Amino acid sequence: MKKASVLLILFVFPLVAYLFFASGVNNFGRLPILTENISDIAHFEGGATFNDQITILGFLGTNIDLKQGNAFNLNQKIYKRFGKFKDFQIVMLVPKGEEKKVEDLKKELGKLSEIKKWNFAFGTTDEITSIFNQLKSNIKLDSDLGTSYVFIIDKDRNLRGRNDDEDEGTKYGFNTTSVAELNNKMEDDVKIILAEYRLALKKNNADRSNK
Repeated sequence: MKKASVLLILFVFPLVAYLFFASGVNNFGRLPILTENISDIAHFEGGATFNDQITILGFLGTNIDLKQGNAFNLNQKIYKRFGKFKDFQIVMLVPKGEEKKVEDLKKELGKLSEIKKWNFAFGTTDEITSIFNQLKSNIKLDSDLGTSYVFIIDKDRNLRGRNDDEDEGTKYGFNTTSVAELNNKMEDDVKIILAEYRLALKKNNADRSNK
């Protein structure tokens, strides 16, 4: 009887747990689309694009020195964990004329990790405001064209977020001032969207191999 119990714990329980979590990923592992068809940023200076990338989108504004701590939080809690995925990037929209401040920020970020997937795109006030307004979020852009919030944009240029968040109901963005929010919410949501695309890729490859 004792041996049977031990075998049950060692072999059956892990299998049940695996099936439970695998089922959860397949049935519930979809990050809701909150806003569709956001314009690309290929016309911004810097060469960045949303197309075919999972993008963490931020708005640095002109007070870049004040956003340095936010950038460090994002780098340490999100970029270091997910920057290895080839279709993942961080894009910061910045008003034209702030190039020198961005170079200084990049130097500081470079002391913490490699930053090859940190992209900075420079646009006019109208261009930056247009992209932000297209998100249709409940977050306000500061007068300097910046915000401490970042947003998840999928490969089809849709804003992803939560429609059943326990604190906010609909959650459009993540506050980079809060390490707890990055750890407890944003990290989970980035995991979900990466898993979503990888499951879709595996399915497509399996479908092709079966033809």
